[in-house]
Amino acid sequence: MKKSMFIAAAISGFIATGAMAQTTTFQNENRSAEAVENLEEQIAEDADRDLGAFGNEGRQIGSYGSVSLRGTSTSNDGDTSSDLGVGLRWGTFDGVNGIDVTASFAYGIENGEETENSLLAGIDYRRDFNDTLFAYAKADASFDKLSTTVGEYKQDVFVGAGLGYRIFNDADTQWSVQAGPGYRVAQVVGGGEVNEAAASLSSNFFKSLTDTTYITNDTDVIYSEFATTVTNELALNVAVSESLTLRTSYATNFNDQTDNAFSDAENTFGIAAVYNFN
Repeated sequence: MKKSMFIAAAISGFIATGAMAQTTTFQNENRSAEAVENLEEQIAEDADRDLGAFGNEGRQIGSYGSVSLRGTSTSNDGDTSSDLGVGLRWGTFDGVNGIDVTASFAYGIENGEETENSLLAGIDYRRDFNDTLFAYAKADASFDKLSTTVGEYKQDVFVGAGLGYRIFNDADTQWSVQAGPGYRVAQVVGGGEVNEAAASLSSNFFKSLTDTTYITNDTDVIYSEFATTVTNELALNVAVSESLTLRTSYATNFNDQTDNAFSDAENTFGIAAVYNFN
């Protein structure tokens, strides 16, 4: 799948169980731009994931970019509401070094009161040593101006580096893991500020089922003394044509500050159609 594209995504529906998405840095960053919000109202959190493998494997030399934008405005019996979602992707690869930048902004207002004001951003650098081993460095940040639930993050910034290894790497199956130390700076509702060492572990799996259908499963774990967050997204992707891909995903977000057990984690089922302009 070519990476040089501008993407306009049309959302076809969503079903969510659990609480509404808590915006944190660690909701499936790296893929897709990573961490998923409300698929019906916020295209910025659409769970898009490119076909390329974890790290630089499979990337084309050169740059790519995409922009997503969606806005809604509703008026009903004197009540008004508006929502805006903006997503940005940019990356470049020179054959050895790869850089990827992602950002998404979501804003909502209802009857003059803000209902959402959040920003997610990340930058990733990877350098290949050989076909199986690579190094990475990353910085990820989330800001949720309206977060009021005790234990949730108003600001969460993580920087880290480490090594990655490709366990499987062929045309049909790709599985890579990466891990390393980092540092976390966060502002938590009811918990003050957090400044401490942390560690990250990520796993990315890709399996081709047919020439046009593939599944992905992406897992991210961030550990620090204050909190451990785990995200996992399983997705089925169907390429209808060179330009149109249908995606069905199931995302799980767990934060031990707000969830007593994995059964309390937030789960989101989403369906999306992504149209690629080459």
